[in-house]
Amino acid sequence: MAKGYWIARVDVRDAERYKDYISTAKPAFERYGAVFLARGGKTEAVEGVSRARNVIIEFPSLQDALDCYNSAEYQAAVKIRQEVADGEILLIEGQ
Repeated sequence: MAKGYWIARVDVRDAERYKDYISTAKPAFERYGAVFLARGGKTEAVEGVSRARNVIIEFPSLQDALDCYNSAEYQAAVKIRQEVADGEILLIEGQ
């Protein structure tokens, strides 16, 4: 089965409140088998516009990635994130 991935690009406006997003989202990530492959490390934008924080999360499948995003646990975290950060999340099926 092909794995699923979240690609998240985020500019955090309130670092202290962003910690609340992280702790609120954690149960959803644990429930759906998320593995963080890259999280907030150094980036080099070679084309286009980058965001300050970039994250790649691996899931057992694209369905798990989608179910995690749509879960009640994660949707509670989304409300916090949208108040304190700007960004995009893409879900992608891997090989």
